[in-house]
Amino acid sequence: MKLLLGKTILITGATGGLGEEVTAAFVEAGAFVAASARKVDSSSPAQLALPADLTTAEGAESVVRTVLAARGQLDGVVHVMGGFATDGGTQDTSEQTWDKMFALNTRSPFLVFRAALKPMRAAGSGRIIAIGSRAGETSPAGLSAYAASKAALHSLVKVIAEENKLTGITANVVLPSTIDTAQNRAAMPGAEFTKWVKPESIAGLLVWLASDASADVSGALIPIYGKA
Repeated sequence: MKLLLGKTILITGATGGLGEEVTAAFVEAGAFVAASARKVDSSSPAQLALPADLTTAEGAESVVRTVLAARGQLDGVVHVMGGFATDGGTQDTSEQTWDKMFALNTRSPFLVFRAALKPMRAAGSGRIIAIGSRAGETSPAGLSAYAASKAALHSLVKVIAEENKLTGITANVVLPSTIDTAQNRAAMPGAEFTKWVKPESIAGLLVWLASDASADVSGALIPIYGKA
């Protein structure tokens, strides 16, 4: 069933290990997909490629304007873009790592959602969906910048949900544990991959959250941990 037939969806971070799976799943579900990342090559199945720096207001607003110019509507934003880094304990965490994590995991979604909410509120409908992190809720040692930036993202989306209760817009966060991507396998070759969550499982949940069927779900932090 084409859950997203007729929907126009912006996917950020569309070229990463998870982003590629999400983009393919949304196209398969019938959506018109606008894919954004710093670089988007011709192999992407998305119908519209939008290379941009989404850590800047200009980049975020330009992407939303381009989607609206091409389609006349923006039904959902799936913010997959993010980053991970650690310097060890908080006492060893550099300002550069702190600033980078907040730029990628908090500033960027704020700028993209801010730009998207204006046309969504005018239309009276929309879906805001972010990829958060289990770490943003469990606050593991050694990940102060990453965990804090993801926790801030979770709070941002919950605020958006509260602000838009009566607008037809929902806002939710999906919280994966370690995702079974080629990049993560290479980074952690000794890990037990069978316990990690599959990208296609996350993509399927995101498709449902972007659909009309999810209209009564908003402000949720949804765990998807696999067997971890």
